[in-house]
Amino acid sequence: MNQLHSTALLLALTATAFAGPDELVSIPPLEPSPTGFENARRPISNPTRFDLALPRTNIHALWMHHNFPNHINRAGGGTLPFGGDLDLFAVQLEYAFNDRLSLVANKDGYIDFNPDNTFSSETGFANLAAGLKYAFIFDPDKQFVLSGSAVVEVPTGNRDVFQGEGDGSLHLSLSDLKLYNQWQFAGAAGVEIPFDNDFSTTGFISAHVSYEVCNWFIPLVELNWFTVLDEGDGGSRFASQAGGAVPAVASFEGADLINWGAANGGDHDYATAAFGFRSRLSETLDLGFAYEIPLTDENDNITENRLTVDLTLTF
Repeated sequence: MNQLHSTALLLALTATAFAGPDELVSIPPLEPSPTGFENARRPISNPTRFDLALPRTNIHALWMHHNFPNHINRAGGGTLPFGGDLDLFAVQLEYAFNDRLSLVANKDGYIDFNPDNTFSSETGFANLAAGLKYAFIFDPDKQFVLSGSAVVEVPTGNRDVFQGEGDGSLHLSLSDLKLYNQWQFAGAAGVEIPFDNDFSTTGFISAHVSYEVCNWFIPLVELNWFTVLDEGDGGSRFASQAGGAVPAVASFEGADLINWGAANGGDHDYATAAFGFRSRLSETLDLGFAYEIPLTDENDNITENRLTVDLTLTF
C-alpha cells in the first residue's frame, strides 16, 4: 500500500469515527501503478523468434498466408518448380510471474501446405516450443528493457509439413525494447541449436520501428535476416515431400518455421522486410497487419511474399 493511499485510508477512518451510521465515508479503490510500458507493442514478422522483450501476460493469435516463388534454386545448379502457398493458424501464450520473468510458448499451430509443383499438398501441426524469458534490465524511467530467452522446441509436429523430425532444438536469444514518446524501437538476435548433428544450426537478427500516430494507426517497419552457422547432414527425411530428398537438394534453410538439415543450406542467407501497422482496439487488445517481402533473391528461399494478421490480448 503506497503512502498516498494509506493517508486516504487514515482520513476516511477518522471521518467515519465522527460520522453517524448513515454518513459512512467510502474509500476509493487503489488503481494499479503504471509501469511506463503500457503502450509497448509486439513485433509481427518472424513470430516464432522475434518476441517483445517485455515480460507480460498475453495471448497472441495469428494467421499467416505465405506465397511461394514459382521456382527455387537447388544445390548444384538448376531450379525446381514450386509455387502455391501455405497458411498457418497459431496461438502463442505468455505468462508473466513478475515484471522480469515469464513463461513463453511461442511455437505451435496448424499448417495448410498447398504447393503447385514438386511437393504434395498436406496439412498438419507444427512443432511445439516453450521456455523462459528474463529481463536483465527493466527500467521504466528510461522505458528500456533488455531480455534473454531460452526456449526448447520438441519434434511433436507432422512430417508431411516439414515438422516432427530430429531430437528437437534449443533457441537462445537476446531482445531489447526502447520507447521514446510515440516511437518504439525493438530488436532481437539469436541462434537455434539442434540436439543432434543432422539438422542445421541457424542464427537470426530482427529489428522493428513503429510510430503511434493515433490509437487506430501505428505504422511499423521490420527487418529480418537469417543465416546458417553450421549445415545439416542432408540426410533423407520428410518422406512424403519429394521422396525425402529436400535436405539434399535445397540450397538454403527454412528460416523461421522450418529446419530441413540441408547439407547446402549455408549457400544463401535470407533477408526480408515487413511493412504494416497496428490498431489499438482497447487498452488490452490490439490488431496487427504486416506484408513481408524478400530482400534477397526469392529463388534462394521459399518466400515470394507473406501476409500476417495477428490479435494480441494483454492481461
